[in-house]
Amino acid sequence: MNAASAAWAAPEDNRSALTILPVLGNEFRRRAVMLMGIFALLSLIALVVGMLLPKKYTSSTTILVEERNIIAPLMEGRAVATSVVDRASILREVAFSRRVMDEILKTGGWMEGNPTPVEQDKLIEKIIGRTSISNPRANLIQISYSDSDADRAFRVTKRFGDLVIQESLSTKERESSEAYAFIDSQVNQYHEKLTKAEQELEQFRSTNPDARPGIETDVNARIGELRRIIETGRMDLIDMRSQESALHSQLSGESEVTMVQTRAGQFRARLAELHSQRDQLLLTYTDQHPDVVRVQHQIRDLEEDLRREESQPRRSVSPTALDGSAAAFNPLYGELRSKQAEASRRSASTSARITTAEAMLADELARSRRIAASESTLAELTRDYEVNRDLYQDLLKRRENARVSMNLDAEQRGLSFRIQEPAALALRPSGLRVMHVAGAGLVLALLVPLALLVAIVKLDPRVRSPLQIERDAGLPVLGTMPAYLTGRKRRQSLRRYSLAATLFLAVPLIYGLTFTLKLMDML
Repeated sequence: MNAASAAWAAPEDNRSALTILPVLGNEFRRRAVMLMGIFALLSLIALVVGMLLPKKYTSSTTILVEERNIIAPLMEGRAVATSVVDRASILREVAFSRRVMDEILKTGGWMEGNPTPVEQDKLIEKIIGRTSISNPRANLIQISYSDSDADRAFRVTKRFGDLVIQESLSTKERESSEAYAFIDSQVNQYHEKLTKAEQELEQFRSTNPDARPGIETDVNARIGELRRIIETGRMDLIDMRSQESALHSQLSGESEVTMVQTRAGQFRARLAELHSQRDQLLLTYTDQHPDVVRVQHQIRDLEEDLRREESQPRRSVSPTALDGSAAAFNPLYGELRSKQAEASRRSASTSARITTAEAMLADELARSRRIAASESTLAELTRDYEVNRDLYQDLLKRRENARVSMNLDAEQRGLSFRIQEPAALALRPSGLRVMHVAGAGLVLALLVPLALLVAIVKLDPRVRSPLQIERDAGLPVLGTMPAYLTGRKRRQSLRRYSLAATLFLAVPLIYGLTFTLKLMDML
């Protein structure tokens, strides 16, 4: 018994899978009306939803942004054109501005009912939600608008394109005008600053004559020249005073008047004169100089004459004119006095020149100090003037460039917009249509009854097949007895099957009639 029970306790899985199909068929027959009713109800609900679903018509327009034209290369570097990237980035703000949206409300007919400001804001939010702005390419801008009314979608989209182009050009022209006005105001401000800087610099130079470019170099050169003059004068003064001292010492050893009594005395006087002349020459020249050599020869000749004169015996005769006593002026003394006076004069002149140069040097040094004191102020005024001048000249160029850009934008010869693809009237709705919703409803209507039927078989604990008894109880089933249907039950089953078939066939009939009427534009 146990072995038989074990043999019947584990039926094969494929037998279980095959035996569930008859069970599902039996349950379907028992609940055919309910399952077909669910199928018909879901199908008709999907059809009604698809019929009641608002239609969505989409109209779109494409705007071409022309960045390059014949003007661009000609005006390159002189005019500033707005780039495509900048225009595309602010297009949404331009399209959804209050001015544009007010025009759209009028174009779409929403203002005919005189909505309140709150209602207008709600309408604007809905319009913005149904509007799409994209950039298929760098120079293309596409505007799409969806509405339940095809004609209104067309009118709103067309008006959107016109207003976007108009507002973009107006915005670009306004930006150019504002840029020109701003630069022009800056030019005027810096012109006033430059004029003020020029006046301050001119006033400072008028009150400070030494505050001129390059004056410091001239003063330094003048100071160096005066210092060289002073040093040279001091050296010359030292030499002149040395000569003056030598002449004074020579003059102190000479007599202003000399007595000549004999011929030998006359030779001695002449010899002293030549010695004095030689000493004077030696102050200037060397021993090899011709004048010095000539004087040396004369001295030797006189010395020879003097020795011969002294070697002769004296004759006692009366003295002659040459031998008589006579007083005479010493020429050497006069010459030395003349040279000493000349040396004194030159020394005084050199000393006066040194004193004058020192006074001039003191003036130049004081002038240099004044220049150094005013140098920082002059540098600051000059720097302010140069900075304002450079900025003013740069702003002048920028103002002319801005003027050209403003004229280009005013004549719409720079960056321009044009309709590449105009808006068209949508002939067919976009998005989900009746056939889409109805098809999804049919699939759902088929899946729900089948899922419900499988759930009933799986979750209902009642025994529905012999294999279930063998699997759960572990006992073999020797045979089964089919149910016997009476005539009354057969008639009830027939009526139930007929009603289920009617419900099932009604769905494709209603679907077919609905789509036929739609094709005939009767729905």
